[in-house]
Amino acid sequence: MSAELIARFKGDWTLHRHIFDLDSQWLGRFEGDAFMTPRNDGLYYHEEGMLRFGGLTAMKATRDYMWTFPEPNVVRVLFEDGRHFHDFDPSQTRPQATHYCDPDEYDVTYDFRKWPDWRAEWRVEGPKKDYRMVSMYSPAAPVTGRTSRLGRTARAR
Repeated sequence: MSAELIARFKGDWTLHRHIFDLDSQWLGRFEGDAFMTPRNDGLYYHEEGMLRFGGLTAMKATRDYMWTFPEPNVVRVLFEDGRHFHDFDPSQTRPQATHYCDPDEYDVTYDFRKWPDWRAEWRVEGPKKDYRMVSMYSPAAPVTGRTSRLGRTARAR
């Protein structure tokens, strides 16, 4: 099953993210790319792009995770340092997961109903956090040599 899941998600994705901070009422967006590369029986996830939030100056943003497949129908998402983030069942059309980072709670619903386009909808709450974030993924154009917004050369799917 892990080989099927790796084949399903591996490759380059165009990533659009919308962020709404409920406390400040600020809107943010991230425009970039996500790259999922096979590594150690899992997928190394790297995203890069430009983040614009409220009236602040746009900035380069990156994030890295490791997706592992410890059992059938389980994706385990790890932070880049190996700590557990959350698990979800990719066989469901709208799997949910929760991550607690005391005192904050991160709830996610993945949405695979329009595959190969998919999304991750986050609701984050805590004493100093209160925001909603929606990340939308679409397969990147299958052109070898395409350059990402930050200069990285994409691979064909």
